[in-house]
Amino acid sequence: MKLRTKIEWSRGRLDFSRGAILMGILNVTPDSFSDGGLYLDIDAAVEHGIQMANSGAAIIDIGAESTRPGSQPVAPQEQIRRAVPVIRALARSVNIPISIDTTDPETAAAAIKAGAGILNDITALAHPAMVNLAAKEGVPVILMHMQGTPATMQKHPVYTDVTRDVCKFLLERAKNVESSGVPREHIFLDPGIGFGKTMDHNLQLLNKLDVLCASGYRVLAGPSRKGFIGKLTGRVSASQRDFGTAAAVAISIARGASIVRVHNVEGMSDAAAVANAIVRAERTAKAES
Repeated sequence: MKLRTKIEWSRGRLDFSRGAILMGILNVTPDSFSDGGLYLDIDAAVEHGIQMANSGAAIIDIGAESTRPGSQPVAPQEQIRRAVPVIRALARSVNIPISIDTTDPETAAAAIKAGAGILNDITALAHPAMVNLAAKEGVPVILMHMQGTPATMQKHPVYTDVTRDVCKFLLERAKNVESSGVPREHIFLDPGIGFGKTMDHNLQLLNKLDVLCASGYRVLAGPSRKGFIGKLTGRVSASQRDFGTAAAVAISIARGASIVRVHNVEGMSDAAAVANAIVRAERTAKAES
C-alpha cells in the first residue's frame, strides 16, 4: 500500500513529501531523564516549544509523566495540571500539531480539548478508552512497543527475536486500532527504543527498522539521547549525547522512518536534512535506472 505524502485532519497536517520530519520533545516534568525540571514554568515551556517550531519541528510532543527506567505513574490530575496550560498556550502560538504523550484517557481528553491533535501512547493505546477517544476525535495516534512498565522494563528484557517480536506486537495493535475506526494513515508505529530493550536490542531494531517500515504503516523512531548512546560513546550526561543521536537519526531516516523524535531540534534538523537528501537521491537514481 502506497503511503500518502500529506495527511490532514481537523487539528493539523503533516507533510512527508521531503522525507522524514522531526518531533520535538517538550517534557513538563521534574524528573525526565534529559530535560526534567527545565520546563516546569509555563512561560519557559511555551518559549521552548516556539523555539522548536522555529527550528524545524513538525510536531511538538508534550509529556507530563516521566517514563524513564524506574519511574512511577503520575496521577491524571497532576498530568493535566502540568500539561494543559502549556498545550493551550502553544496551540495559540504555533501552527504545527501538538501531541500529548500519555497513557491516561482522562489526560488525553483534557489535552485534546486544550488543543492537542495527536495521541502518543507508550502502551499502544492499551486502554480501550484511548482507542475510542482517538476514533471519536479523529486524531492520529502513535503506538509504541514496551516490554513491561517503565518501573520494570530494564530489569531483564528478553526476546526470541526482538525485531520479529516487536513488529508482531505493533501490527496486532495497529490492526486493532484501525478496526476500531482510526484510519491507517493516522497510525504510526514506534518500536520503543530504550523501553524494555538492551543495547543490542536497540541496535538491532534501528538496523532493521526497514522491516517495520515495510508493514504498511508509517514509523516513528525515538533514539534521542537514550542510554545506549551513552554506553557507546561514554557520555554519562544525556545532554552530551547529541552527536551520537545525530548518527541514530540519520540511520533511522535511511531505514525508512517517517518521524524522528528528538530533544535538540535545531541540531537534529541538519542531520535530518542531509539524511533525507541522500535518501531522495537514492530513490531518484533507482527510478532513472
